[in-house]
Amino acid sequence: MNRPLPAVRLRVPTHEDAVAWHRVFGDPEVMRFLGGRPAELSVYEELTARQRRHDAELGFCLWTLLDDSGQVIGFTGAQPWERAWGPAGETQIGWRLGRAHWGRGYATAAARETLRRVRAAGVPGVVALVRPDDERSVAVARRLGMEPAETYTHPAREEPVLCFRLSLTDQ
Repeated sequence: MNRPLPAVRLRVPTHEDAVAWHRVFGDPEVMRFLGGRPAELSVYEELTARQRRHDAELGFCLWTLLDDSGQVIGFTGAQPWERAWGPAGETQIGWRLGRAHWGRGYATAAARETLRRVRAAGVPGVVALVRPDDERSVAVARRLGMEPAETYTHPAREEPVLCFRLSLTDQ
């Protein structure tokens, strides 16, 4: 039986959201598949500033994810893949939630809204890069209708990363 997805709100990240992201993602379990260690506040200050630029220039970004009470619970959105490895030139969709909010459907609900927004911005397709052992993120990608396409090796961690793809032009 499928339960209804929760109501979510996405907003362009504010400068203050850097502090909220730092707090929400300060849990090593949240960062388990992202290097294992919480990042410094300065990382989130730069990340939120970059997302504001992406939104202004592209019409999409990694948006701050709010629950129905207005509490910051993570981020979900899309951004250009800008690393030297992986799916160069593609648009990456992603999500990250505080552990207290796992298993409630927030990532799926917010990612579906992200797909709607990036499709409206004219993006022809998205990728999601997920470690194969990150079962929760693999499940979200599959619920979105994404299919595994190729595997990359993360250059710093020398671990496999699955690249899921979804065309937005034939939907």
